[in-house]
Amino acid sequence: MPKHGKKYLEAAKKVDSKKLYSVAEAMKLVKETSYAGFDASVEVSYNLSVDPKQADQQIRGSLVLPNGTGKTQKVIVFAEGPQAEQAKAAGADEVGSDDLVEKVQNGYLDFDVVVATPTMMAKVGRLGRVLGPKGLMPNPKTGTVTMDIEKAVKNVKAGQVEYRVDRQAAIHAAIGKVSFTDEQLIENFDALRDVILRARPSAAKGQYIKSVAVAATFGPGIKLDPLNLD
Repeated sequence: MPKHGKKYLEAAKKVDSKKLYSVAEAMKLVKETSYAGFDASVEVSYNLSVDPKQADQQIRGSLVLPNGTGKTQKVIVFAEGPQAEQAKAAGADEVGSDDLVEKVQNGYLDFDVVVATPTMMAKVGRLGRVLGPKGLMPNPKTGTVTMDIEKAVKNVKAGQVEYRVDRQAAIHAAIGKVSFTDEQLIENFDALRDVILRARPSAAKGQYIKSVAVAATFGPGIKLDPLNLD
């Protein structure tokens, strides 16, 4: 069992570990149990009844949260010609081709999201060993491999989050900051819930959402009722 500090233990006393909270109760409580000395992120974790080893049960995508994430994402774009100009105009932090590939190969990793045009993926593919383990490899399913570079960059800057089921059949995603109002957190939670429900594979049997919990950075987990997420 991991050892927790005094602040965590004090915060954990506010959470009934045997209770399944409503969404409204959880969003209120997650703010009360945040003790970090900064504007902590609020994260949600879903455990699903899917088998990630099966190709037809791999859930992955992205969405722009109604109220953003509260975090400014740094975006780099691999593009040439008109798409490179679109990326710059849309607010990309860095745009390039072979020069940017070389820069990343040499250790540059000061960015949060990577966007690329389909024609650039042959070059970006060389960065698989660097970007892959960090979950930064562009992917059409998340809207980060596209010819509509302007839209992709603007979506990321507006608060786009990616979601992906992991090997344990779980999805983890940030839905805002503790400085958000309860209503803003609920709206963001609802948006993510809806896309996860719509992504249910036809092969998934039984209760699709097995469990859900929210927590602030470093804070205790707060369990929600998976059968009542409205």
